[in-house]
Amino acid sequence: MKKTLSVLFCLLCAISLNAQLKLGAIPLMLDDQLQSTMGETTSLNDAKKANGILVVFSCNTCPFVVGTEDFPGWERQYNTLYDLAESLNIGMILVNSNEAKRTGVDSYEEMLKHSQAQHYKMPYLVDVNSTMANIFGAKTTPHAFLLNAKMELVYMGSIDNIWDKQRKEDVPYLVNAMQQLAAQKKIKMDSTAPKGCGIKRITN
Repeated sequence: MKKTLSVLFCLLCAISLNAQLKLGAIPLMLDDQLQSTMGETTSLNDAKKANGILVVFSCNTCPFVVGTEDFPGWERQYNTLYDLAESLNIGMILVNSNEAKRTGVDSYEEMLKHSQAQHYKMPYLVDVNSTMANIFGAKTTPHAFLLNAKMELVYMGSIDNIWDKQRKEDVPYLVNAMQQLAAQKKIKMDSTAPKGCGIKRITN
């Protein structure tokens, strides 16, 4: 009993400190139901497919998501990523963890409008109190996490390297990881630095 309480205490501490989920680890909240812009609730286990699930932390207004004159915005790739995930038997969800903006630009009503305007094919979920973001250790919008069939983390980081103006070539980190996962191959680059706007958590 004491050992169980000790483990739970450590988990709670990790969550409160926004600890980074480690590669190979299984996140908590697998069955927790989150409100979706598709008019229902869903969980990680509900949304996963035979080869796993892709979780992308996103929002409605971050320039790295929606784009600027100088940057295309990663949400332009969301439906393409969804189509690829479907073809590879991988589920996909978007998660909005900007709790500090929940009564404004990242309210559920604004999420509905944004998802409809962008024709999102995947569920876009409300992460109350940034709980899921804290469990994953999500830092930015966007921040991508790929889980395998056992719900073990196999890739985390950026979608690709188009943010890097010094790049010599475009490298589709996430697409490569998804294809390698579906082919049951070792993911060659399983972690990259996330780029984007910081997730807007409520702080005391």
